[in-house]
Amino acid sequence: MNRTNQSTVIKQAINSYLEKGLTDKQDIYSKVVEELGVPRPTVRRVARDLRNELLAKIKILQSEVPQAELSANQEKDE
Repeated sequence: MNRTNQSTVIKQAINSYLEKGLTDKQDIYSKVVEELGVPRPTVRRVARDLRNELLAKIKILQSEVPQAELSANQEKDE
């Protein structure tokens, strides 16, 4: 399995355990290592990548509408 596919499979496994309600990251790591037979450092690396991706998405969703865009939309309404 190449690195990209492996990362995708690990991310899916992590998400699956999160959706099942697991909240202890060490438990999640252990279960992924056991289930997939991948080294723990690999699981930690992929978890870090997943966390960064999710934080970037959250940042986008939390961002305010840019002021210039807001002004342009208000002018259209008038």
